[in-house]
Amino acid sequence: MMPSSHTGAPLLVPRALLSQLMKLYDYPHPLHPGRTIRGYDRSHAIRTARMCAAVAAELGHGAELVRHYQIACLLHDLGRAGLDRQLFGKIWSWAKERGIPTRPREWRAVHQYTAYGRETEAFLRCYKKDLEAGGIAMTAWAKEQVEMRLGYARRLARRLREVRPTIKKMGVSWKPWMQQVMLYYYYPEKLASAKPWVKQLAEILVACEQFEAYSNQRRGRDYYVRKKETLVDAFAYLETLQRDGILSGAVMGALRRLTAQGEFDVILEEARGCALTGAERRALRAMES
Repeated sequence: MMPSSHTGAPLLVPRALLSQLMKLYDYPHPLHPGRTIRGYDRSHAIRTARMCAAVAAELGHGAELVRHYQIACLLHDLGRAGLDRQLFGKIWSWAKERGIPTRPREWRAVHQYTAYGRETEAFLRCYKKDLEAGGIAMTAWAKEQVEMRLGYARRLARRLREVRPTIKKMGVSWKPWMQQVMLYYYYPEKLASAKPWVKQLAEILVACEQFEAYSNQRRGRDYYVRKKETLVDAFAYLETLQRDGILSGAVMGALRRLTAQGEFDVILEEARGCALTGAERRALRAMES
């Protein structure tokens, strides 16, 4: 699905460049030579990037910076290129049902002995036998699905190395801060000494990406074993991130303000695959208060 023409959350890159960037999510299938795994949920990346640009502009970031930022947001899930929906869903549904941490910072909070950056290996050491007993063969490809969450920094770095020459040919100047903001959700500690404007852009990406994800019917089913999307749940989760110091009051305030003004209504309807109800629209209009 391509983005709508609604101007509230703008697409700042030309359509031709957008199409080229989205192809970077395509991945050669390791088990079926000649077959390509089409990038998972490109529409999520596009909607997130549009929201991010709107919030960044609302907070006063300059036009050229916001354009570069939107490119980083369009590629924020690049570390999951090759995601096998069925296998990925099986592994992480199994983990969620057992209360097993699925993000690096949460894993380290529970398993403090784990060497930094070795969360994938620790997970496999702990649970490989149990997963296989549950009918999930932990092949090299299955381990790659684990890496897409618990080893996201490594996988993103690897994928960026592979595609950077292609990005350069597109005429895009890739900046180090662009990779930094892409990592913030899983690795907030990596931005501890970042410049304030970089950290704020990282926070915006987390807020918008999670707001879209909590409104995204397909992602809810595949990622979170969720059967219904609610605005209350979305903002409740964002508030937990604010309490944890991941999101600032400034970013939350801007997101609430734009939501209350109706800037994201079309995006939310696209994500959910259905129209907002009257009650939901009223809840959105009251969001700032």
